[in-house]
Amino acid sequence: MSHAIRRASELALDETTVTALRAALKTTADEVVQAIIDEVPPYANALSGHMGATIRRAVRTALGNYLDLASGNATGGDGGDAAYELGRGEVRDGRSMDALLSAYRVGARVAWRCLAAGAVPAGLPAAEVAKFAELTFAYIDELSAASAAGHADELAAQGRAHERHLEHLARDLLAGASPDVLSASVQRAGWQPPVSLTAVLLPAAQARPAYRALDPGTLVLDDLPDATGVLLVPDADRSHLLRQLTDRTAVVGPARPWTRASASYARAARARSLSSDIRDTEDHLPELVLSADVEAFADLRARALAPLRTLPVATARRLEETLRAWLLHQGRREEVAAALFVHPQTVRYRMSQLRELFPDLASPHRVLELTLAVGLGAG
Repeated sequence: MSHAIRRASELALDETTVTALRAALKTTADEVVQAIIDEVPPYANALSGHMGATIRRAVRTALGNYLDLASGNATGGDGGDAAYELGRGEVRDGRSMDALLSAYRVGARVAWRCLAAGAVPAGLPAAEVAKFAELTFAYIDELSAASAAGHADELAAQGRAHERHLEHLARDLLAGASPDVLSASVQRAGWQPPVSLTAVLLPAAQARPAYRALDPGTLVLDDLPDATGVLLVPDADRSHLLRQLTDRTAVVGPARPWTRASASYARAARARSLSSDIRDTEDHLPELVLSADVEAFADLRARALAPLRTLPVATARRLEETLRAWLLHQGRREEVAAALFVHPQTVRYRMSQLRELFPDLASPHRVLELTLAVGLGAG
């Protein structure tokens, strides 16, 4: 408290004055507390009962430290430490720094009035009164500065802790953690669970900028492997979300109950691995279904289309295209011909070839296998 110490070195309080001021200490502290209750609304209920007694003792301690400083018997350091902790405590009690600074202003005014009322009759020379006033307000200024530092540090610490808890919750969700684990993570993070979460994958560098435009309950991670970021958006309006991400390289998974956010993330990740052009996984469900087990799909194609492998490559390709169109258009020859830009008679000829190769082409099971086999195009 260098400024206050410097002021104290310029002030000469005799023992008579200090004794008089100490005698009025309890009354001064009580008047300071009452004025704060009356004039600073956030403290109207905070200074009653046990808390009120604690704060009264704190005010008396601060005033006692001040008198020690004024009489040249202390450095004032303890007061600064206590003020710092007071600032931290105000954050934990949910009060703003504005409220605490208001309390300091009121306290400074009342303390000065009470202390001056005791010092002047005790014989403090008029020349010293101005120095006494300067010391009083310098001391209060430095206490308030220490409290402001404590308040800011506690806010920052709580913000970092809260962010860590939210990140931990997001990781638990992506990992598909059990309901008990998720419940504990939610409680630590102070997060209000929504009905659903929608996973959004995008480059890590875009995660935080995109997050700032979304629902404040969105969870964000920007340190996944391969420089990937993920957002878990609560109760998203899908069309609105897609519009918000128009300028982002994003893949949007399906909405899922919040405890099953891992399923939304898994689908978005699979879509991202399929193609860099996929944005909305809901527009690519067939591809996602058929790519769910790549080896199984390859085995299915090999078995279902084995008869075509006996033909020249060009012929096999033409017949596969015809088969795909025939399945898509449910055997309507004119529509198949239009889709292939060929004459209906050509379709008839090719289908006769296909029926020879696939004698059970009318079988529902065969139709299902062939529909899946040709669903993603020629292999």
